Amino acid sequence: MRQLGSWPARVGVGFIRACVVALVSLLVPAVWAAAVALGIWWGAGNPWSWVAPFVLVCVGTLTLSRPVCRLVRFLVARWTGTVIPAGYRQAGPVTRMSTGYWWNGFSYERTSRDALLDQRWRIRWRDPANWRDLRFTAIAPLTAGVIAALPPAGVAAAVLGLGRSEPAARVVGALGLVAAVVSAPYAWRPLRPVAVRFLRPSPAMELADRVDELTAQRADTTVAQAAEIRRIERDLHDGAQARLVALGLSLATAEKLMQTDPDQARALLRDARAGAAASLSEMRELVRGISPPVLNERGLVDAVRALALDSPLDVAVTANAPLHLDPPIESAVYFGVAELLTNAVRHAQASRARISLTRDDVGLVAEVEDDGRGGADIRPGGGLDGLRRRLTVFDGTVEITSPPGGPTRVRMTVPCESL
Repeated sequence: MRQLGSWPARVGVGFIRACVVALVSLLVPAVWAAAVALGIWWGAGNPWSWVAPFVLVCVGTLTLSRPVCRLVRFLVARWTGTVIPAGYRQAGPVTRMSTGYWWNGFSYERTSRDALLDQRWRIRWRDPANWRDLRFTAIAPLTAGVIAALPPAGVAAAVLGLGRSEPAARVVGALGLVAAVVSAPYAWRPLRPVAVRFLRPSPAMELADRVDELTAQRADTTVAQAAEIRRIERDLHDGAQARLVALGLSLATAEKLMQTDPDQARALLRDARAGAAASLSEMRELVRGISPPVLNERGLVDAVRALALDSPLDVAVTANAPLHLDPPIESAVYFGVAELLTNAVRHAQASRARISLTRDDVGLVAEVEDDGRGGADIRPGGGLDGLRRRLTVFDGTVEITSPPGGPTRVRMTVPCESL
């Protein structure tokens, strides 16, 4: 009884899905049919009888191909759980270079508007996925579309046949109804293998995506390096350099006052010694901001523990084993953890945090969790966006779980091999 009770539901759901698949698959051929009908209606003597249908076919196909393919991926994922990567070329960041020009991943432009416009047109018309979508719109009607049209065609035959009095028409109507009921649960299912076969990204498209990603990373790295150089120059100019200049003036003045006013000279020497100590402290802070000595000497785990001791939060650090990684990876993860602790103090108003450093089959996994107010997300140009770009250089990922009210959990994963 349970199977008999589920069969009508399967028939109903399958019939609706088959109608949707048939409608989506035959949408572009419907445009072709409308173009042909328009040419026939205008007649052979009208010069527009072949130009207008051709334009309608081209414009309609190019306009509908991508929305149709997006809808097919959505239906396959919704009905079967199979996620088909889109493989479309994504727009990279448009960044301003030190020369004043804007780099959009393809060319340098004078303004950000020109860079965005040029980038949009290049991506839209040079995307290899356009040919893949056009191919699918031509193949889908002859495969999944034809099969999905069986249930609605059977229902149409049943309505037309059973509504007439001729015995032959009634037989055709009854057969159409039987065909619709029997095929409804299965007629939509060929959509999945057809979509997986013809909508997945090709190796050339994956390679193009990787090239675009590396190009964007190169632009980000150039901008980040220029900003870091400017920061170091500013810190040296405003801090240590100013103190060293003042130290030189104090020593010169003390040298002149040594014979005439020894007390004043000794006071200037004391001030110079304090200034030298302050300059040394600033230099150490600057070096620690570039490359912390504890990170170079003792590795990532001890450097993170030292960072936790300096934090105003109650931070617990756990590590499954000593980790010795390549210095660039250690530096990226270390400053990523530092960024997250700073956000927890400055924005999340947290009181406690937990840092976990572990290894899995892929590489390093660093998790930072705080008990703050939550609501953190990756905003363009923000600190978390910079952290994501920093790890993307190493094929790393950043996953953020931060519901309103907290807690905030950030998981950083970097593929690597331990030394």
